[in-house]
Amino acid sequence: MGAARRCPRWTGRLDVVTSERVFRKHDSGAHPDFFRAEAAGLDWLGRAGLPVPRVRRVDAESIELERITETAPDAAAARAFGACLAAVHAAGAGGFGCAPDGFDGQIFIGRRPMSSTVHASWGEFYSVERVLPFLRIAVDAGSVTSRQLPDIERACALVASGAFDDDEPPARLHGDLWNGNVLWAANGVIVIDPAAHGGHRETDLAMLALFGCPYLDDVLAGYDSARPLRPGWRERVPLHQLHPLAVHAAGYGSGYGRALHRAALATLELGERT
Repeated sequence: MGAARRCPRWTGRLDVVTSERVFRKHDSGAHPDFFRAEAAGLDWLGRAGLPVPRVRRVDAESIELERITETAPDAAAARAFGACLAAVHAAGAGGFGCAPDGFDGQIFIGRRPMSSTVHASWGEFYSVERVLPFLRIAVDAGSVTSRQLPDIERACALVASGAFDDDEPPARLHGDLWNGNVLWAANGVIVIDPAAHGGHRETDLAMLALFGCPYLDDVLAGYDSARPLRPGWRERVPLHQLHPLAVHAAGYGSGYGRALHRAALATLELGERT
């Protein structure tokens, strides 16, 4: 998922090998930064306290991770995860759009390259680097129609104008925090496959909500108890889902294009009320 410009979709084969102790991903055709970016993101998030699998080895063609034994989710683990995520966000980032500290290579979301260009304001960064590039790919793929496009572009222009900017500092984001990247283990939640960068903390929470997460209300309660969310954050969820929906529309069809259009309309309506 993801792209900073008109980047083609990476179609290399990803081989996965598991053993009792190791989870290994390998692709000899991957971008040379692909696995290193994953390792850098895990390290950046882990240093802020987010539970992540230990990286045993990484090179240009593969990454070996500690294997996680999954268990059933529960409310207590969800609340602890929410509180931990709040602390990780509060650890901060060097700017809106920045890559993990110390990493100067290409970053990715899923299999797509993603920009690490830093912007001074969140709205400009989010529109220019996280929504519009994927929108262009989605249009080219036929996932977004000519009828939907003007509304989405108007929403992007509104976001870029600073209409939703606030005094939140850049947060240390996982960046691809959907349910499939949240593993429930005996000692609590462990997250995998980051698209780590600096952004707005509400974006991680909106992605958790997009595809559903077990005990999401408990995750949010744990988060809010540790670092209260700003008033109106629930109304801003569609705004913060523009990015993941654009990414999915770029690669997974018109259903996501329609969802992106609905989120854009909700963003425009929100702008009229603020």
